[in-house]
Amino acid sequence: MDPILLGKGITDDIPVTLQPKFGNRHGLVAGATGTGKTVTLMTLAEGFSRLGVPVFMADVKGDVAGLAVAGDGSERVMQRAKDIGIADYAPGANPVIFWDLYGKLGHPVRTTVSEMGPTLLSRILELNDTQSGVLDIVFKLADDRGLLLLDLEDLRALLGLVAAERKDISTSYGLVSTQSVGAIQRALLRLEQEGGEMFFGEPALELADLMRTNTDGRGVIGILAADQLILKPRLYSSFLLWLLSELFETLPEVGDLDKPKLVFVFDEAHLLFDDAPPALQQRIEQVVRLIRSKGVGVYFCSQFPDDVPDNILGQLGNRVQHALRAFTPRDQKAVKTAAETFVPNPKLDVAQAISKLGTGEALVSTLQDKGIPSPVQQTLVSPPRCRMGAINDTERQQVRNGSPVGGKYDTRVDRESAAEMLAKRAETAAQAANAPAAKTEQDDPDAGGFGQTVKDAVFGTKRRQGMIETMAKQTTRTIGTKLGNQIVRGILGSIFGGRR
Repeated sequence: MDPILLGKGITDDIPVTLQPKFGNRHGLVAGATGTGKTVTLMTLAEGFSRLGVPVFMADVKGDVAGLAVAGDGSERVMQRAKDIGIADYAPGANPVIFWDLYGKLGHPVRTTVSEMGPTLLSRILELNDTQSGVLDIVFKLADDRGLLLLDLEDLRALLGLVAAERKDISTSYGLVSTQSVGAIQRALLRLEQEGGEMFFGEPALELADLMRTNTDGRGVIGILAADQLILKPRLYSSFLLWLLSELFETLPEVGDLDKPKLVFVFDEAHLLFDDAPPALQQRIEQVVRLIRSKGVGVYFCSQFPDDVPDNILGQLGNRVQHALRAFTPRDQKAVKTAAETFVPNPKLDVAQAISKLGTGEALVSTLQDKGIPSPVQQTLVSPPRCRMGAINDTERQQVRNGSPVGGKYDTRVDRESAAEMLAKRAETAAQAANAPAAKTEQDDPDAGGFGQTVKDAVFGTKRRQGMIETMAKQTTRTIGTKLGNQIVRGILGSIFGGRR
């Protein structure tokens, strides 16, 4: 299988390639803003797509969408392709499906509250440990009572149930305070105001739709519109982490293949690790380390290499480092870190080269035969065949109209779940409480009004005595009393009379 041509190595005057069989060994694309990271990602995506490998990536600035449209074939681009030695270079479009959590710039991406789970949901809602514990109880209660958690309305209904039955639930599951429930409800309100309620619901995203190939055998590139999503960093990072976790839990073990089953590109990777608690960071490390054997390659993109923790950075076998300007102490440290992570090349001073790279140039080291990293090469990056820039609304709509999954996700489905089930139970209970008392066999079904009132007064009901019964009892008591008095007086009289 032909390798992916990344560019031409200036250092040793050799083609710089990425071997498809090592595409699942993950990678890193780093560099300061405006140095060409996005173009490199587009070149990578095109290369994998031509090999029949699906790609999923986020479009933070809107220019990645250019993958769906053929390039203009400008003289400058054609000259770059000639200098690199790409003989068959010609502008061309790629098979693309647009996705959008908000459903505006692409097909809606949804998941259910249950699939998201309490851990990632706590991160999205920015809950503390105590509030996260209450959310764990809510999910456990839903499982025990057979209540489906599909959207935020279901979650709010469960929180209401927990608040109403707080004492009983605290006894069985652990302490639940009204303050914690209130804090979660306020966090849900903020999420709804940010448009997050559109993310939860059905139909939920099926992973098979991210791993499609077109009729020509080319891998479909899924592009997530993230220009608005990036303004909610917790939602953005949690969604991509959830997607990565779903891939990890769903896909079978396949070992090392000739090419990856899917390539997952995580742009603005530092957002994934900012403020991440140790448990979550450990989860990320676990997924990145083990998902390789499931045929998935993960490529992080960020400005600085140290945006990615060391224990994860060590798992990234393919490195592309664009220019870093050593203006600040942070920049100087990043240059040193980047230089130390590459396999040295005696012909190249890496630390100096990083600061002097031009736009469209990068330091590249990829895994070659037997998985050994190649010595670093200063590289002219290959131009993509697609448009290197944004597309207009008409072009985007044309791509959406030809999408194979449009009819599947564009219409929202709202089936019976926790909110509807709890509302139905509450209605049934209210009806039972307000229902009139059932009639007995002795009740006259034809009686009513004034006549029934008189009848009840004379003969009585099951709850109270009637006039006849009252008079009978009173008469009995009177006769009994008089007779008893007479007997007592007779006895006492004979006793005292005998003494006189």
